[in-house]
Amino acid sequence: MRVFVPVTIRMLQGLVADGELRARSGTAFAVTPALREAYTSDDDDELADVAIREAARASLRLLAAELDADAGEPAFPVRRAVLAADVDGAKPRPDLDDAVVRLDGPIAMRQVASVHVDLSDAEESLLRAVEVIDAADLGDEDAEFVLGDAEDHELAWYATQELPFLLELL
Repeated sequence: MRVFVPVTIRMLQGLVADGELRARSGTAFAVTPALREAYTSDDDDELADVAIREAARASLRLLAAELDADAGEPAFPVRRAVLAADVDGAKPRPDLDDAVVRLDGPIAMRQVASVHVDLSDAEESLLRAVEVIDAADLGDEDAEFVLGDAEDHELAWYATQELPFLLELL
């Protein structure tokens, strides 16, 4: 199953260094039966885009946690990142959300199909979104608007073999 794992630049550096990565709380996103049922489109590419967007929002939450841990000073560029990987054993979690799956183990570099990362022009919007993500989750319309500005930025696609070079250039 193709899954989309929310990550950060720090987590991607760990993947390159260690050759594997554990998704935070084992959580990833995928085109699940519940996601197919929730959308009228049967187009797998469109449904994968929905799952990637959900993973990108989760990556924003991971960024918020990292910034808190780094006392508000980013140790790495502030970018959403999503890892696309092919795994066995992903279990749908419709009790959490239509696209959520639980992974039963780490993801090895050989399972990674691609990496999706924000470009530098998104950084200012992302910094504002990190500050309000909790408020947006609680229904604050102004915060949701700020979050929408960040989510308007498309993630760039990178092949697995480009990952070490991408990290070096950041």
